[in-house]
Amino acid sequence: MTAYTFRKEEKLCSRKIIDEVFLSGSSFLCYPLKIVWKYESFTTEFPAQVVFSVPKRLFKRAHDRNLLKRQLREVYRYLKHDLYQLLELNNKKIAFMIVYIAKDKLEFSQIQSAMVKVIARLKKNVVLQ
Repeated sequence: MTAYTFRKEEKLCSRKIIDEVFLSGSSFLCYPLKIVWKYESFTTEFPAQVVFSVPKRLFKRAHDRNLLKRQLREVYRYLKHDLYQLLELNNKKIAFMIVYIAKDKLEFSQIQSAMVKVIARLKKNVVLQ
């Protein structure tokens, strides 16, 4: 049975790595999400580290930003296992950032369908490279 958790070690906290991802990483768009990613070598047991972002420019109130980040984390938590298996098979580690770019708060189901597309696209990129 798979444990659907999101541990601290899976969260990308290193300012240095976040800057590298933004400066030299690849990106793609699956509305309402923008993904910026890069292969990295970090020392955690998890093959991926992720950070979630909701711009203050689009959502002025903190409770709106927190709600959207909570929903993004929840969806990622359930869908990450396929990506993890593929990364471990290819012996790669990835750091990426998920940015919510829609101007409105969307339904949870819309965020979930976008995250499914994001995970599929990341898996495709891992296989191709």
